Amino acid sequence: MPDARNPDASLDARTVPPVTVIVGEEDLLVERAVRAVVTEAATALSALSALSADGDAAAAGPAGSADVHDVRAADLSKGELTALAAPSLFGSGCVIVVRSAQDAVKDVAAELTRHASAHEPDVFMVITHSGGNKNKALLASLSGNGVRRIDCPPVKRYGERLDFLRAEFGRAGRKADEAGLAALLDAVGNDLRELAAACSQLAADTTGLISQQVVSRYYRGRAEATGFTVADRAIEGKLTESLEQLRWALSTGVSPVLISSALAQGVRALGRVGSASRTQRAEALAGELGMPPWKIEQVRRQLRSGWNAKGVARAHAAAAQADADVKGEGASAGYALERAITEIVASRSAG
Repeated sequence: MPDARNPDASLDARTVPPVTVIVGEEDLLVERAVRAVVTEAATALSALSALSADGDAAAAGPAGSADVHDVRAADLSKGELTALAAPSLFGSGCVIVVRSAQDAVKDVAAELTRHASAHEPDVFMVITHSGGNKNKALLASLSGNGVRRIDCPPVKRYGERLDFLRAEFGRAGRKADEAGLAALLDAVGNDLRELAAACSQLAADTTGLISQQVVSRYYRGRAEATGFTVADRAIEGKLTESLEQLRWALSTGVSPVLISSALAQGVRALGRVGSASRTQRAEALAGELGMPPWKIEQVRRQLRSGWNAKGVARAHAAAAQADADVKGEGASAGYALERAITEIVASRSAG
């Protein structure tokens, strides 16, 4: 199966499947996979066109001479897909990209299944589907019969995000150490598009090994004043330090949404680690909790500093309210975050 995290390395232009289904909700990975398959199909069509013209493979034209139709399933009506797949005046073939197939109406879903099974000459189809339960029957109907599937699973776990960063730097011909990768996650957050852009910028603007010092210097303090730093200080009961870090983070451009997310993640970590076995080693719990061992040990230290179940529940409510406020329900994101931090610190010693 092709590797969605680096699709360019896994596609073989010599044997291009007529239909490719790309499954997942990770937008960046889906978009990269679509782009790679379209390039592959267009190259194959150009070669095929050149061969049909004079039988000389070396005369193949440049990629991109084929027609590429990029549409959303929700925008299609009955018969439109058939019209797109019809031979063009010049017979150069086409590539049809149908995005978000889970949103296709019944007639369009049936048409998609029919065309995916027909394998019309000179027509390549690329279909994306979120992979959820919506229109799940369509996804099942597209399986088999020469259809290639590329999965773009979500990158959620800490280790997976580190692997993503390593791959990004590898694509750019650069290397980063573990501390540098962790610092970049702290500085930028978890959004893959932002992380990919950050890797590209660091690769272009720096030299040598990308270390924690390089990342910190590049972001001019942002790595030291992130939402996670704010959350850690609040959970440790350090109100003044947490508020100082909050103001610094906001002043250096850290999104309030990232800070509220960090507060929520920090409080959730208290609950998850607190409910896990206290006798198991952090390494043994890492896979179960989806957290690196060092983070589990850190949360255990935080729990021992005065947290109990009632306090964690109260802090969770405060973090949830802050998340709602910074996403539009509150008048001031900064005030909502200050209030949440104050409440979380107070919750730490709540009986």
